[in-house]
Amino acid sequence: MQQIFPTPGTLDDLDSLAAAYAYPPLTGDTAWVRANMVTSIDGAAQGPNGRSATISSPPDRRVLSLLRALADVVLVGATTARVERYGPAEPHKVLGERRQRQGRPPAAPIAVVSRNLDLDPAATLFSAAPERTIVLTVDAAPADRLAALRGVADVAVVGHTSVDVDAALEALVERGHTRVLCEGGPHLLAHIVEAARLDELCLTLTPKIVGGHATRMIQTPRQLSGDWRLAHLIEEGGTLLTRWLAPAT
Repeated sequence: MQQIFPTPGTLDDLDSLAAAYAYPPLTGDTAWVRANMVTSIDGAAQGPNGRSATISSPPDRRVLSLLRALADVVLVGATTARVERYGPAEPHKVLGERRQRQGRPPAAPIAVVSRNLDLDPAATLFSAAPERTIVLTVDAAPADRLAALRGVADVAVVGHTSVDVDAALEALVERGHTRVLCEGGPHLLAHIVEAARLDELCLTLTPKIVGGHATRMIQTPRQLSGDWRLAHLIEEGGTLLTRWLAPAT
């Protein structure tokens, strides 16, 4: 991989690439929220089959694996978890062992955000997870679904009828998860941006064109404003890997 900005150079090993994506130093009660999204060159966040994996590329998947290995927890919306067929995160071949030496699980647990709990308690996301999958939900969720998921997941109620982003992140911090990796989808990411809780966006641009009426990376009913700052730009095989910092950071 070639870093183009801020300092041109070759990221020719895992340690140099990991250094480019390192989290800033954090205190024990503060979450740093990083989002990782991929789009085609015409701005589609999903392929024709409704999955982001369709528009991904080998460099994108390599960085995705790295970002998961660096995170304490992977945060995802329930619709994305279903459509993308989420299971537990796989340990990184190298960084998984490093995590264990640091006293961390070999792979970060998944945290799913869901208001109506339309989730299958028997899915591998729950049944095959070495660390209990976290479910962030609301008081108004169906009681029967809430009871079923409490038997297989670590459930936190973080709102009444809608998920409170601040409360959700506080619940993750209480569990020791300060380095948060959000993988979408577009509606969850919009809620986090609207709450001014997104610190960093890792955006991959792959050399694909989708056309049609494709989903955008952020789906929000109102326009957003704010100029983000480019932290780095990396290229490999026509894939552009960018990292952006929020205006306040």
